Amino acid sequence: MMRLERSYRFEAAHFLPRVPPGHKCARMHGHSYQIDIAIEGDVDGERGWVMDFADIDELVAPLVRQLDHQVLNEIEGLSNPTSEHLARWWWQRLIPRLPGLCEVGVSETPTSRCIYRGR
Repeated sequence: MMRLERSYRFEAAHFLPRVPPGHKCARMHGHSYQIDIAIEGDVDGERGWVMDFADIDELVAPLVRQLDHQVLNEIEGLSNPTSEHLARWWWQRLIPRLPGLCEVGVSETPTSRCIYRGR
């Protein structure tokens, strides 16, 4: 069993509408997001890989374009765009088409990350 990981970046703004009054995240602000996609599977004996990274890119790139330089709250399914909801949003869109998907990571900052392993 092998694990592949691929990272993607995009810029987006959001606000969190369900935080307590006065919370700093209730105001519109932006992040330089990093999305980490992890896939696990067996190495194909003929090709020598689990999956071509280009195949992962083909599935992920349209989602990056959908979110890049947008207000996440305006994207369907992200009215309350916490890292947790964003990770689940990514998972739901990738799992039907990305065999072996085992983990989606969402980083808002270099020190804050959410990991989703699906259900």
